[in-house]
Amino acid sequence: MLVRTGHSPPNLVSTAAAGAVAMAAAMGFGRFSYTPILPGMISGVPLSAADAGFIASANFVGYLVGAVLAAYGWAAGRERLVTLLSLLATAILLAAMAATDSVAIFAVIRFLAGIASAFAMVFTSSIVLSHGAAAGNDHVQAAHFGGPGAGIALSSVMVFLIGLGFHDGPGGWRADWIGGALYCAASLVVVFLLLPSSPAQSPQSGKEPALVWNRPMVLLTLSYGLFGFGYVITATFLVTIARLSATGPFVEFLCWFIAGLTAAVALFAWKPLVKPLGLGGIYVAALLVEAAGVLATVALPASAAPLIGGALFGATFLAITAYGLQIGRKLSPDSPRRILAMMTAAFGVGQIVGPVVAGWIAERTGSFTVPTMIAAAALVACAASYPFWKSSIEENSPMNSVDQSETDDLKSP
Repeated sequence: MLVRTGHSPPNLVSTAAAGAVAMAAAMGFGRFSYTPILPGMISGVPLSAADAGFIASANFVGYLVGAVLAAYGWAAGRERLVTLLSLLATAILLAAMAATDSVAIFAVIRFLAGIASAFAMVFTSSIVLSHGAAAGNDHVQAAHFGGPGAGIALSSVMVFLIGLGFHDGPGGWRADWIGGALYCAASLVVVFLLLPSSPAQSPQSGKEPALVWNRPMVLLTLSYGLFGFGYVITATFLVTIARLSATGPFVEFLCWFIAGLTAAVALFAWKPLVKPLGLGGIYVAALLVEAAGVLATVALPASAAPLIGGALFGATFLAITAYGLQIGRKLSPDSPRRILAMMTAAFGVGQIVGPVVAGWIAERTGSFTVPTMIAAAALVACAASYPFWKSSIEENSPMNSVDQSETDDLKSP
């Protein structure tokens, strides 16, 4: 049960809109726009596949560092200010990417951008989701977490239109980063106007007990780390795979655009299946669908592979994130934030390692086929762990409302 601060509750529509816009900027542009911009950087800078993987991993390291730092209490009462400063930093750092062609400087900028994205993600979520939970309205949560998908779709449109204007010349990638910076700057104004001044208050307090590790918790945490590895290779290199297949700029645009659209509606689409399948069943189903999508990017004919792969990827990665963390909470109900932190750390390690491994293998084999097959196998392995921990959670758990602890579980996609 949450109680609101202030004398009147905020408008939930404007609150959800603020969350969606902030998430689109911080995640869709600040974190994931690297994917559609990367092919232009590979040819225009130029970058090797290993360079590209290294730069991507630097961003994920920054995101992990930011998520860990955000877990401490230093920002209590300053959540709105930190959110706005993080969005400002995101805009500045995106623009900075256009000012260099050094791999080392790219990596530093993307590391800092990862920290800014994590701060914006955590502190925007703490405000928006708490007010949705206080009102018992889980549509706020779904709209908020649709923001990254909307940002992914918009970033793909931006890169496509800039590519047309610059005829995909060697300097087009610089314009892509500047365009993203301008979008984030505009988003900052919208969030400033719409975001509530503070989170709704929660009566929950006190230090959580230490985690008591058992086999189900260990296996789920390892599974979640493998998911981080398996999803991130497609998340980083999907458009580059389309470029290497010579599918043309429209297919390159469309695959990431479709991924964004499906991600934007993913939680709405999966929610009706939670009751019949249970949290564990839906986690496994989404993993297997994502594995099929990842494999499709290199197994199907070149004209269809990135489109089908992008659609299945977008439809699943946020759902796996959300429901996997809720399972973790059920396995450790007395220490939900501690298990969230451990699972997020495992996920972070997986997504840091993934681009480096994929870039290294691709550089030596000349394609992303082998690393993509490894990623699909990792996702299948995640699903295969299910029988070893399914008895430890309540299957067919209803998710008809969102309480505060559940919204905390959804802050780390």
